[in-house]
Amino acid sequence: MKRRKFIADMGWLTGGLLATPFIPVKAFTGKDKKIKGFVQVKGKGIKDVVVSDGYSVVVTNAAGKYEMELHPDAVAVFVSTPAGYAFAHESGVAKHYKMVSEIKSRKAVNFELQPLLKDDTEHQFIIWADPQVKNEKDVQKLMRQPVPDVQKLVQAAGAGALLHGITVGDIVWDNHALYASYNKAVAQMGIPFFQCIGNHDMDYNQGGDEMSDKTFQSHYGPTWYSFNRGQVHYVVLDDVRYLGKDRSYDGYISAAQLSWLQKDLELVPKDRLVIICVHIPVHNAVKNNQELYALLKDRKVHIMSGHTHYHRNVIRDHIFEHNHGTVCGAWWTGPVCGDGTPSGYGVYSVKGTELSWHYQSTSLPADHQMRIITREKDAASKRVQVNVWNYDPEWKLECWVDGAPQVLEQNRKGFDWDAITLYKGKHLPKSRPFVEPKRTDHVFEAVILITAKVVKVMATDRFGKKYISEYNV
Repeated sequence: MKRRKFIADMGWLTGGLLATPFIPVKAFTGKDKKIKGFVQVKGKGIKDVVVSDGYSVVVTNAAGKYEMELHPDAVAVFVSTPAGYAFAHESGVAKHYKMVSEIKSRKAVNFELQPLLKDDTEHQFIIWADPQVKNEKDVQKLMRQPVPDVQKLVQAAGAGALLHGITVGDIVWDNHALYASYNKAVAQMGIPFFQCIGNHDMDYNQGGDEMSDKTFQSHYGPTWYSFNRGQVHYVVLDDVRYLGKDRSYDGYISAAQLSWLQKDLELVPKDRLVIICVHIPVHNAVKNNQELYALLKDRKVHIMSGHTHYHRNVIRDHIFEHNHGTVCGAWWTGPVCGDGTPSGYGVYSVKGTELSWHYQSTSLPADHQMRIITREKDAASKRVQVNVWNYDPEWKLECWVDGAPQVLEQNRKGFDWDAITLYKGKHLPKSRPFVEPKRTDHVFEAVILITAKVVKVMATDRFGKKYISEYNV
């Protein structure tokens, strides 16, 4: 009996990702609901560190101590890792929390932090959208393509570089057994990864929205939380609301999350950069997006989302949303997403509160930022199409045909021609014929003479970086 208790206590102390029963706080009674503990470095308390159960938000005192009464619906207690400290993780998977099922009655719930060895004002992060593996064939592609690509990125950053990742949902495609494969991928990339829940990460037909996150939580902890690095405050939210039947869901941020976020942001200086990570794009698919925008008023904000399997940059007032092309492209069926964006991920560099970025196409050079295609129009002319997937209104495009300037017209809602070839039709692609090309506003077209020989395009991004591509007609 004593041996069993020892093993159980060791499992709690090591914070392992072992499967444990889902135990909400409402199962606790009386004084058990009130918890306290310390945030420390080698036994010494750290002041003003934020600790939360996703409902209450408290800060540690001068001795590093905190206490709170757990909310009846809380599933975890987490520390909002402060700037200057390393991200706690297990083989790369973020572990900044303790599940309620790990908490022992009347025992201190402590968090041990490790100071960074260098200043974190400058750092990098990557955004993975929708790895979405369905079976072992998809897993093999994940391991063979994007994982080695990130490994090269990490190696190029150099020893000691501060680089972390965030996956913005649909880690798997309804097959939760493959979380283990994703975890192996994270371990191989060699950087800490935070996770955001997507619609394909949920449990179906087990109740309402409050019951749909259990499996995800058993692997990755709370579905909303925050952390800090340098002068950046990162927030992960769950904007997928399960509607209780089969695969029905919509984009919505719960009142509980918005209430928590308001308390969380009250402790963040207004001059900080705020990065919000969600699965479903906020600008056009979250029903109560105005409530979120209201909380972000007067702040410098970038939103990172996925879900759509296309790439789009959207600016709403002062908020810049990056809706990312996916790691899996068009569900692992070809080299591009439905809008022609190559399979890939976002790479972001932080200097203070300034953010710069590029889209990294898997297995291709970082300067691969556009694709030129031509098609015959008639006996005298051809059409040329330029897809600039990371385009936003601050980009500048210049085009020359055989050395002469050529005007490119933006197609507000057009199809990428490669995507049409790969995915258009009820029998294409063969492995997953539901995939279809998607309209996009980042394609540009012109009509040129049939005798044209060379099309050259120079795209200058909002940071002044120039990308040049030539196409022999």
